[in-house]
Amino acid sequence: MIVTSAEYIKSFPSIKGFDLPELSAIGFIGRSNAGKSSLINHLLNRRKLVKTSSTPGKTQLLNFFLINKAFYFVDLPGYGFANVPVAVKTGWQAMIQDFLRLYPNLKLTVQLMDLRHTPTREDLEFNQLLSANHWPSLIIANKSDKVKKNSLKKSLTVMQNSLHLNKPPLMHSALKKTGKEAIWGKISDHLQSE
Repeated sequence: MIVTSAEYIKSFPSIKGFDLPELSAIGFIGRSNAGKSSLINHLLNRRKLVKTSSTPGKTQLLNFFLINKAFYFVDLPGYGFANVPVAVKTGWQAMIQDFLRLYPNLKLTVQLMDLRHTPTREDLEFNQLLSANHWPSLIIANKSDKVKKNSLKKSLTVMQNSLHLNKPPLMHSALKKTGKEAIWGKISDHLQSE
């Protein structure tokens, strides 16, 4: 995929207030601090389009980015250990599930997991939610540069077995600039599907 344009459009506290053209969309989600913003910036060849933060829980809305004036990337709030009140986390969960259920043209949900760690309970629960509803998804083993080369295969196998996947997830590193082509290949396939 050649990215000719990428721009932030608008943020929503709920998909029920959505007032943009209902273009195809790719959603991005992961545990807080899994590297969502860095992945999106890498895919789009932009350094600071999506704001990155060392503080988990920075993304608190449904953030829409228009790509090639043809489809959206949607940056969803993270799940997991963000230091926010329980009521706020509950609100995020409702916002995310409403988006997954109600957005009419969602083609794929990209779920990021940190390859350094065994998938968490939240990772597994969200993955089960996607599977139970037959929502198309793509698992990304992120931050592969943080894992020693001789441990990569083991870490991938742990993730694959934890999630009961038929094949290992795709690896990505924004720092090393690896994995972009394979991820775009999967995204393009889903954008072209009816």
